[in-house]
Amino acid sequence: MIRVLLADDQAVLRGALARMLDMESDIEVVAQVGRGDEVVAAARLAIPDVALLDVQMPGLDGVAAASALTAALPGCKIVLLTTFGLPGYLSRGIAAGAVGFVVKDAPPERLAESVRQVHSGLRVIDPDLDWL
Repeated sequence: MIRVLLADDQAVLRGALARMLDMESDIEVVAQVGRGDEVVAAARLAIPDVALLDVQMPGLDGVAAASALTAALPGCKIVLLTTFGLPGYLSRGIAAGAVGFVVKDAPPERLAESVRQVHSGLRVIDPDLDWL
């Protein structure tokens, strides 16, 4: 099983993503938080393999949360989720330790496949992003 931590400040979206990922036979959502400054504490308790972090959250944004998580649990792979790509987020995200970048309105199978790919050691950049 691929253990996933989900961080998004929109509770309805976070819950929907969790239910969608839990339907996959090889993915289990082990923690959910609504603020970037809650990511590291939740990850230390749940020990996820992959963290899906919303780019824009209160407390810490997804990039800052990724950096803190990379320092605390370097083995956890990080995927940044966003509604839209903003210039600079890709380079800042990579510098912070993110290895995946996915838009929130991607087809559900793309998100699940992205989790699998980053878990296996690949870098994933959603083809719908224009961050370069």
